[in-house]
Amino acid sequence: MKIGIPKEIKNNESRVGMTPSGVFELVKNNHQVFVQTTAGDNSGFSDEAYTTAGATILKTIEEVYKIAEMIVKVKEPIESEYNLIQKGQIVFTYFHFASSEALTKAMIKSGAICIAYETVEDKDGGLPLLTPMSEVAGRMSIQQGAKYLEKPVKGRGLLLGGVPGVSPGKVLILGAGVVGVQAAKMASGLGAQVTIMDIDMKRLRYVNDILPSNCVTEFSNEYNIRTNVKTHDLIIGGVLLKGKKAPNLITRDMLKTMKPGAVIVDVAVDQGGCVETTRPTTHEDPIYIIDDVVHYSVANMPGAVPYTSTLALTNVTTGYAIKIANMGWKKALDLDPGLQKGLNISQGEVIYKEITEAFDWVV
Repeated sequence: MKIGIPKEIKNNESRVGMTPSGVFELVKNNHQVFVQTTAGDNSGFSDEAYTTAGATILKTIEEVYKIAEMIVKVKEPIESEYNLIQKGQIVFTYFHFASSEALTKAMIKSGAICIAYETVEDKDGGLPLLTPMSEVAGRMSIQQGAKYLEKPVKGRGLLLGGVPGVSPGKVLILGAGVVGVQAAKMASGLGAQVTIMDIDMKRLRYVNDILPSNCVTEFSNEYNIRTNVKTHDLIIGGVLLKGKKAPNLITRDMLKTMKPGAVIVDVAVDQGGCVETTRPTTHEDPIYIIDDVVHYSVANMPGAVPYTSTLALTNVTTGYAIKIANMGWKKALDLDPGLQKGLNISQGEVIYKEITEAFDWVV
């Protein structure tokens, strides 16, 4: 199979779809890999490293899309890429279709086979290709939240961990999944007072057992959320519904009850966000303020740490890419039910029903 690795062109997206080690494994399996020049530069991987691994370097993104039978990316194609995608071409990347009707319609029109990282499942129902980026984003959410609590960037002027004689900041985390647990680890490690909320009592018991005593659990419902947003300084939105749009747990009217200069980091922005006032931002212009509450909702948070993120991502995606290349997409999906869950759109047909539900399409 001919595999193409284009350079990511989404705003400030510095990751790349495959490392030289992944290229090496594909070439070892008798496949051809075509990498757009400088695609790996921002992640720390040179053209020379790719050619040494056996890749062919192409000058333009158009050349990569034209020659490839499978495109391996990080982020969903943006508008300028829509017309480059060919009918029957496999596109293996993060799509998050439920947050963009325009992208969904474009991929239906393209006739491509869209296999989404975020809905591939393992035998336990986990999300192996989403997990590493959720780990990165969860940890980064506290790093970014702590920064935007500083006064020069319009925050409360609060040091999250406090100092002797001064109380630490309070962090509210919505969702006790991968993002929530990683955020809680970072925040509690800094010395903040952490409250983590979820509707799954089994998960809350687990979190209660593994996290330190400055992290407490609370059942998630509207009353408890409304109560907690009034007293917390940093709020992390980490709720995920597989393939679906995230629920709005914090509504616009709640903002007026929050502390001036409080910060919201909505990690669920890729799935539409779990805060009503969330809108996607970029690393170039990451925040906006509504009712004196700072919103940070960068849609590709892990792109800010591309070296770590690219390695973490391709550790888990490369094996699946090799399986698809070795067997062809139909056989690979037939033999791997978890990989089959990743098939969102195929040759003009929506396969993943949660997408149609997100847009209230009648099927």
